[in-house]
Amino acid sequence: QLQLVESGGGLVQPGGSLRLSCAVSGFRLNDVTIGWFRQAPGKEGEGVSCIRRADLLAYYVDSVKGRFTISRDLAKNTVYLQMNSLKPEDTAVYYCAARRNYDCSFSASAYPSWGQGTQVSVSS
Repeated sequence: QLQLVESGGGLVQPGGSLRLSCAVSGFRLNDVTIGWFRQAPGKEGEGVSCIRRADLLAYYVDSVKGRFTISRDLAKNTVYLQMNSLKPEDTAVYYCAARRNYDCSFSASAYPSWGQGTQVSVSS
């Protein structure tokens, strides 16, 4: 059974950094494409980043380019989202999701497996 567990969220001041982790079980990271999404109060959810399963090609939404970096550790079967230069508008619940398709997608409906989410709050 596919399972994803996020961790690493918290409260950070603007300009600070956090690293989110997405520990996966029930499948190998080589077999799935992983996406990070976020949901802020009163706003629609959005795809933030994605890493393609075969060639590790990474994608980012424009608002996080240059600040966020997605990576994976096969030995730990974990995907990371390094978030630097955080802004108040990055405040949201962050979710990782998995799909077996080769390509990345920023459509939530394209991912059948989801974690429970981790809260990121950016405030002074």
